[in-house]
Amino acid sequence: MAKKQTSKSEFVLFDVTYEDGSRRSNRRVPSDVVGGLDGDEPARSVIEAQDREIAEKSGQPPLRIKSLQRAGATKK
Repeated sequence: MAKKQTSKSEFVLFDVTYEDGSRRSNRRVPSDVVGGLDGDEPARSVIEAQDREIAEKSGQPPLRIKSLQRAGATKK
């Protein structure tokens, strides 16, 4: 028997623009974090935590996020 496909994915992808002008694409955020009353804003704290972990491992200071946008979304 074939497996039933689910329409909901485990992660939502975001494009992140930092204050220094750099950009990171397809940052993964668990789908259960976004989409509530706060919309995509909780994704910022998840990505900031990921950035702190990456910065700690690399020995570089974390970058400040300027804007977040879902990957593939068009700008308003």
